[in-house]
Amino acid sequence: MPRLSSCIGGCIGSAGAANNPPQPASAAGGGGNSGGGAAEVKAELQPHPVKEQLPGIQFCVNSPPPWPEAVLLGFQHYILTLGITVLIPSLLVPQMGGGNDEKATVIQAQLFASGVSTLLQTLFGTRLPSVAVGSCAYMLPVTSILLGSSYRSITDPKERFKATMRGVQGAMIIAGCFQIAVGFLGLWRNVARLLTPLSIAPFVTCTGLGLYYLGFPMMAKCIEVGIPALIAIVFISQHLPSLVGLKRPICDRYAVLLSVPLVWLYAQILTSTGAYNGKPEATQDSCRTDRAGLVSSTPW
Repeated sequence: MPRLSSCIGGCIGSAGAANNPPQPASAAGGGGNSGGGAAEVKAELQPHPVKEQLPGIQFCVNSPPPWPEAVLLGFQHYILTLGITVLIPSLLVPQMGGGNDEKATVIQAQLFASGVSTLLQTLFGTRLPSVAVGSCAYMLPVTSILLGSSYRSITDPKERFKATMRGVQGAMIIAGCFQIAVGFLGLWRNVARLLTPLSIAPFVTCTGLGLYYLGFPMMAKCIEVGIPALIAIVFISQHLPSLVGLKRPICDRYAVLLSVPLVWLYAQILTSTGAYNGKPEATQDSCRTDRAGLVSSTPW
């Protein structure tokens, strides 16, 4: 009986609550709570505030490193970009009919244009610590131009190099004008709104992996120098800081600047001691430090 009476009382109370609707004041209070929830959702969707100094980052836009450290970091960045700067002419210039002289000239022109573009970007552009270098995205279009029948029919290598270079320069000028028009008209702004970090990160990753078939096989042509260079960079940047225990991040920050001179000295020792004597010409061209021919061909 007590359980039955309590059940009947609960049902009567529920029916009374259903027959008596809530007052407007309570309804307004409920609306206020829902409005507060919407405000909290809007607050969560707002972007992070812009800060002058980000936590965990030592150098920001308004907190540059000291001049000596900036020079070292800039030189290390130059060494990183030097690989792609030398790789593109080394692959394209021989197909254009050029030799070491033309290759050295193209590398010098690319370094000069890269320096001017970097200075303009850092002074008037985004001010990001990035270097404007040649892009491998133009490798396929340039290769299609080089393989054209109008240029292949030229028998003299010097003349074929000049004619092909004019054709490539004209195509690059037209492509640059198109990019300038897209930028000034604001069309890229509409496209950039659709791009998120989730779409940019895989794109950049796939672009880097696309260079695998160019860079890694070239390292495999001389495993005596390529494998030690890879091991040195990984060891200095990933394992040496924990073994040394320095207060400042020197090993991981200057990994390339420390490993490249060591590997180059190792390659020079192999060349001077005659380690490649009697080896095939392809191996000597890839491993010896005196077979590039760029320094001797440069018009100083």
